[in-house]
Amino acid sequence: MNLIVAVDKHWGIGYNNGLLVSIPADKKFFREKTTGKTIIMGRRTLESFRDGRPLPNRNNIVITTRKNYDGHGAIVVNSPEEAVKRARELSADEDIFVIGGGRVYREMYELCDVAYVTKIDYTYVADTFFPDLDEDKNWKMIEESEEQTCFDIEFTFTTYKNLLLEKE
Repeated sequence: MNLIVAVDKHWGIGYNNGLLVSIPADKKFFREKTTGKTIIMGRRTLESFRDGRPLPNRNNIVITTRKNYDGHGAIVVNSPEEAVKRARELSADEDIFVIGGGRVYREMYELCDVAYVTKIDYTYVADTFFPDLDEDKNWKMIEESEEQTCFDIEFTFTTYKNLLLEKE
């Protein structure tokens, strides 16, 4: 399983149920990685999308504790464990992506083999954070792109490997 996230300098990922910034190259990267795959998210992440609708051309799985929640075509489950079970029924592990939000990331990041992290060289006002993988001894950065710029925002695409789940 994988996860994909964009973080600021302090691993902030969101504010008021929205992204901190919209970078076209990051959106393209997200689309390229997740299209045709299975994505797992929390209810508020789904509701942050246009019209609260699932993302097209993907198997969308939404975790919520709300009973009878209308996922507008997404598969609705009530726990991370159920989300993983349903995702594995639909896709191979390498084709599953955890896409947020904060609570879902915290509950599931240790279950993921690979983390695709867009690192934004700026500190935003944030109320939602991702665990700092640079400080987590179980994660190792294995790849980093050249620095890119969007207007005056500098960022890199990085890939981390979960050393606890490393396949031999």
